[in-house]
Amino acid sequence: MATAAQWIEGARPRTLPNAIAPVVAGTGAAAAIDGVTWWKAVLALIVALALIVGVNYANDYSDGIRGTDDDRVGPLRLVGSKVASPRSVKFAAAGCFALAAVAGLVLAVTTAWWLVLIGVVCIAGAWFYTGGSKPYGYSGFGEIAVFVFFGLVAVLGTQFVQAERVDWVGLVCAVAVGSFSSAVLVANNLRDIPTDTESGKVTLAVRLGDTRTRTLHLVLIAVPFVISLLLLIATPWSLLGLLALVFAVRANAPVRGGKHGMELIPALRDSGLAMLLWSVGTSVALFLV
Repeated sequence: MATAAQWIEGARPRTLPNAIAPVVAGTGAAAAIDGVTWWKAVLALIVALALIVGVNYANDYSDGIRGTDDDRVGPLRLVGSKVASPRSVKFAAAGCFALAAVAGLVLAVTTAWWLVLIGVVCIAGAWFYTGGSKPYGYSGFGEIAVFVFFGLVAVLGTQFVQAERVDWVGLVCAVAVGSFSSAVLVANNLRDIPTDTESGKVTLAVRLGDTRTRTLHLVLIAVPFVISLLLLIATPWSLLGLLALVFAVRANAPVRGGKHGMELIPALRDSGLAMLLWSVGTSVALFLV
């Protein structure tokens, strides 16, 4: 039986910035149009956190039963390392999705019922990333899904449930956060190219190859800072987002330095930290509009 510490590690806490950052940025975008509703922001955060932990457990379960994680390089996988049964990990994922559904339902009831459909799509996207007979994460669409769900949907959804409308500021913030979030996955999949190739998991990194994947990470990590300059149209305080450059440069260092395997772990961590700091800085800027 897995220990509490192993369950926490299996939830992959280093990925939590992918859930926190879009809510922070979306709340800042709502503030820019005078639409902040704090209790809805908290519910949006619960939805995002529950979904990302749920998708991590779902990936652990699906990859584990397929044998994809048998020779994994990186954080502990519960099923692959056999410290937890597939059934228990599957139930943990389902529990997280249920929590996200409940919090999301409250937001839908108090905002717009059609948000229920968005929630259903999000949960389905989380499960079928590596679940089902034809997981799209095994076909190179993982980064696109992350960009859509943890960028566009999460940021614009957070802005909408609070302000009941979206604008161009919310959209560009969504693109920035989606780019950061995709960069985290790109770094992860760059690290796993050898084991994914061997197990038949055809990620975007496997399709692009080592060199082009490293270039893609650089492009994705740079996009948000271009958007910081674009946001000068809304407020000169948008330059606060540039504070995240320190972590972005650190995140890309092992990637551009040709590192492999465990040496790429800092790229995942610092990509996430850059995303979080950019979102906080930009949100503060938008509150000052």
